[in-house]
Amino acid sequence: MAIVDVTVIPIGTESPSVSKYVADVQKILDSYTDRISYRLTPMSTLIEGDLKDLLEVVQAIHEAPFQAGIDRVATNIRIDDRRDKKVKMDDKLDSVKKHLT
Repeated sequence: MAIVDVTVIPIGTESPSVSKYVADVQKILDSYTDRISYRLTPMSTLIEGDLKDLLEVVQAIHEAPFQAGIDRVATNIRIDDRRDKKVKMDDKLDSVKKHLT
């Protein structure tokens, strides 16, 4: 299981707000919930699943602003692909919390 931290940045929008583009991305992610899970954060979106599926999803969400008429998109991707054991987003948080007590 891999975890991807992804930020899709539409460039050349009419206003500084990009929330409508973020909402478009979330709708696309909803269509993949049979293969992935995701979590929106204030600065990015975290997606977990098989790496092959995640890369397909990243391509789909990268295309979303283009479909909305944007001519330039920058997408930042960070991948955590641990193969010695299955680790989910919440497992990583739980591991850190153990050290806080």
